Amino acid sequence: MARVSDLPLVVGRVIGDVVDYFSPSVKMTITYNSNKQIYNGHELFPSSVTAKPRAQVHGGDMRSFFTLIMTDPDVPGPSDPYLREHIHWMVTDIPGTTDSSFGREVLSYEMPRPNIGIHRFVFLLFKQKYRQTVISIPASRDGFSTRKFAEENELGLPVAAVFFNCQRETAARKR
Repeated sequence: MARVSDLPLVVGRVIGDVVDYFSPSVKMTITYNSNKQIYNGHELFPSSVTAKPRAQVHGGDMRSFFTLIMTDPDVPGPSDPYLREHIHWMVTDIPGTTDSSFGREVLSYEMPRPNIGIHRFVFLLFKQKYRQTVISIPASRDGFSTRKFAEENELGLPVAAVFFNCQRETAARKR
């Protein structure tokens, strides 16, 4: 049974499309441009998410390490996401008391560029069993599977997740 705090992940189909149900056990904040914190289901324009965000882990300790994944499960479009998923960013070995800048960036940040419809951009945080747990790096950004990646690297279920919605900006919307 989903808790009220998990409801946006269920309603937004992050739980189901990207990962199985999990109970968040760590707090994670994602902030763009040092002042725009991400909240589940909020809409952001591509022009406001061009630079790599800051991901902070709250509730870890000095002995814990985390892997952060940013993925788009709606490629090429939400009505027919046959290329699901596209991975936009991956950072591993993030110490449990710091942020993503202290981790190992395995895949550099790729800004969202949705062409068709409203896309969900999902940040997932996994607790590693130990440092340098992640050994299988995706060969391609397309066709990524968060579930398969977590299984191959023995990461288990996520410990935190947050997502935002984003769609292509038209000239009228940019004004």
